[in-house]
Amino acid sequence: MVTRFLPLWTNIRCKYAAESIREDFSSTPIDVVADVKTEKIIVLGGSGFVGSAICKAAVSNGIEVISLSRSGRPSYSESWIDQVTWTTGDVFYANWEQLLNGATAMVSTIGGFGSEVQMKKINGEANVTAVDAAMKFGVPKFILISVHDYNFPSFLLSSGYFTGKRQAESEVLSKFPNSGVVLRPGFIYGKRRVDGFEIPLDLIGEPLEKFLKAIENYTKSLNSLPGSDILLAPPVSVDDVAFAVISAIKDDNFFGVFTIEQIKEAAASVRA
Repeated sequence: MVTRFLPLWTNIRCKYAAESIREDFSSTPIDVVADVKTEKIIVLGGSGFVGSAICKAAVSNGIEVISLSRSGRPSYSESWIDQVTWTTGDVFYANWEQLLNGATAMVSTIGGFGSEVQMKKINGEANVTAVDAAMKFGVPKFILISVHDYNFPSFLLSSGYFTGKRQAESEVLSKFPNSGVVLRPGFIYGKRRVDGFEIPLDLIGEPLEKFLKAIENYTKSLNSLPGSDILLAPPVSVDDVAFAVISAIKDDNFFGVFTIEQIKEAAASVRA
């Protein structure tokens, strides 16, 4: 059974000198070394739907970003894209020593569907390979984008997709017990680019999220029914997932498994 840790966020307040205190700028200057924490992250699948949102959010927060994906640099043009280092490659053959040099966190958005063998390899083995590489080369934190279990019966969770994801989760939580992060979103919506076309998933996801929020007090009694989450689990915006990742990168008290609602809470803490 995977142990879940609740997120803790700390409030950082700026301190100012009292008005009654005068500063003497004519005195001899004192050398002060600022305690500045710089972040450098590796995003696996950074050119994909979720990965690109994470890269964009990281850039906007002053974080250095390197993306590793099979497709490399996105074909469309936006200002933040020029601020990401795009690397074309495969996790099974990556030059990890060079790629992870100086990295403070690795974020994996790797996942996909296909045959049982393909799903176990993509969702499980590929992520496990990345976790082991991060551990070997001293990356302090690993963040995995996983999936909500939808309250499915156990026999439905035995598919290669879910078993692969849970294998990856276990690897993250065992290798990074105090800094590993597993985000379990449900349906992720936003504007998704596929082969040059933009699919507005937000036209479905956003109103559905608001509707389910409005009726949640009436549907709580149904949550224990097997598979009920197929209809009742609220969608999550891709930006919320991205900002939850930013929260995880910046907050050392942020680790463990995070549910849909906790993802939204984490995102809100960054937006505030």
